[in-house]
Amino acid sequence: EGSVIINKVKESPVGTGFDALKEEYVDMVAAGILDPAKVTRSALQNATSVASTLLTTESVVASIKEDTPAMPAGGAGMGMM
Repeated sequence: EGSVIINKVKESPVGTGFDALKEEYVDMVAAGILDPAKVTRSALQNATSVASTLLTTESVVASIKEDTPAMPAGGAGMGMM
């Protein structure tokens, strides 16, 4: 039950969390589980970096997908000649 897990984590020492894979409470840093806040912050920093690079670039090369017509039907076999 999610609410039971949340309550137990709130009462636990700082850094303790629930490892859903092993279904046990562990020290998250010692178990090698990343901090979700750090992951989110890193994702935002990377996205900002890419966006600022795109905005300061004088030109961008992009591909425009062209609609190609369907292939015509093939010719009939020559067996009737």
